[in-house]
Amino acid sequence: MSKRRIYWTLQIIGWMVLIMLEFIPYTLEYGFESGVLYSALANVGLGIFLTHCYRLVLKRWNWSALPLHKLALRVIASVLLLGLVMALVNQPLDRHYLEENLINQPFLFWGYYATWCKNLFAWILSYTVYQYVEQARLAGYEKIMLRMSMREAEAKVLRSQLNPHFTFNALNSIRALVYEDPSKAQVSITQLSNILRNSLLADRRKTVDLQEELRTVEDYLELEKVRYEERLRYSIVAPPQAIYWQVPPMMLQTLVENGIKHGVSKEMGGGFVDLKADIVDEVLLITIRNSGSLISTESTTSESGGVGLKNTAERLSILYGKGASFNIFQEAEKVVCSEIRIPTLSVSDNSMMQGA
Repeated sequence: MSKRRIYWTLQIIGWMVLIMLEFIPYTLEYGFESGVLYSALANVGLGIFLTHCYRLVLKRWNWSALPLHKLALRVIASVLLLGLVMALVNQPLDRHYLEENLINQPFLFWGYYATWCKNLFAWILSYTVYQYVEQARLAGYEKIMLRMSMREAEAKVLRSQLNPHFTFNALNSIRALVYEDPSKAQVSITQLSNILRNSLLADRRKTVDLQEELRTVEDYLELEKVRYEERLRYSIVAPPQAIYWQVPPMMLQTLVENGIKHGVSKEMGGGFVDLKADIVDEVLLITIRNSGSLISTESTTSESGGVGLKNTAERLSILYGKGASFNIFQEAEKVVCSEIRIPTLSVSDNSMMQGA
């Protein structure tokens, strides 16, 4: 049932019940009078009309967005005004009753007026509180949507970054291979093409299958081997049950790139990069170990440390909240370890991310 239909249903039923609570006891005590019935039905229509006018004014001038003290003043003024209208309209209808009692009870009219104010206050307060809560809820929803839009825009920027130095170095390596090993140069061009394609698609997808991300990492490492040759050793291990786990695109490639740039490339005899994925307690645990030394957090998150380390934690937080984590530490002498924990996504979450 729509809100509009609910509103009119409550209006009609509410005023019918309120007036009948007065009409029925009166009829039982004094007997049925058609004039009293018509008066009661007129009050039902008048009550609906006046309260609906209040609703139109409240929505037209957006009273529910006002501060509480200003809203309270308008509610009180509305109750007094509408109560006066109801009392003045009903006075001629109830003139016989008033004439008989007005002499003995000179303040009867004000009691009459107070009764209508009390009834209208109950209605106006209930509806105003509902509108005030609804306004606050919508405002909160709009803030959440705005914050989500900002975080989504930020996430797109973060996941679309690709180190231009890598592209430059890869092209130089492929240029050398064109004369030395043309067939390998063709393979390298294909690998670079795959990486660039995935980088371009990264801002359109929030997550990808782990196996797709691992293929990107492998293409990247193979291109780096052209440059470092035997100085670079790597391994990638992932169980079959983890290959369809959803991970942020280009995230692992960025971390591996950081490991080579600040670890392997600085070692005289080269070094290694080992990537291992496993599922622990229904959480995907990805461990990346590489040769190198982690001097300080500041140096690894600065420009010289690459945007990868700084952005990884931000991207995980945007996508998964507190359910994901990123940690980098010195595991042993000359061995740096990065650990990423990614929770699973529900079917609805996954479809939302892929459709964004």
